Amino acid sequence: MVHTKDLKMRAMSVVLIAGLPLLVSCAGTPPPAINSAPQATATLAPVAALPQVAPKAPATTAQVPKAVGQPAAVAKPPAPPLDLTSLEQRLKGTPAIGVLTKLSLKNQVDDLLERFREYYQGKLKTSLADLRQSYDLLVQKVLSLLQDSDPPLATAIVASRDAIWGILSDRKKFAAI
Repeated sequence: MVHTKDLKMRAMSVVLIAGLPLLVSCAGTPPPAINSAPQATATLAPVAALPQVAPKAPATTAQVPKAVGQPAAVAKPPAPPLDLTSLEQRLKGTPAIGVLTKLSLKNQVDDLLERFREYYQGKLKTSLADLRQSYDLLVQKVLSLLQDSDPPLATAIVASRDAIWGILSDRKKFAAI
């Protein structure tokens, strides 16, 4: 004797086996009626009575409607060319960093540049990865000083970070500065 609970469990197992496409495609139709009367044999008649629906192909982004009020995707404009001179002037002129801190940062930048010179001359036995770590720490320090008091300058530094590293890590470009 099959009980209603057993029939429901069978129906649930069919849905789980069939997977999500069947569940999604049946979302707009009412669920099939399950006969609550006890049956004499334990057959799969109620399970076989479930509608057979072919799974739908997944929607592409072109088929998905845009939600009302959702802004259209805006392409980012290309990054402006890197201007190290203006970036340096903005750092010197920002009120977000005190005079003594600016002097300390200038000394740290000069030390890092000297380490790059020695690296390219073969005098410094370190790796470019170690220099990158020093560079990243220095940039993080500057960003932490600027983030609250001068967000536009902090944003400019973040945008220029990889380009500056590209200059520092290339022997020919570094020699040109």
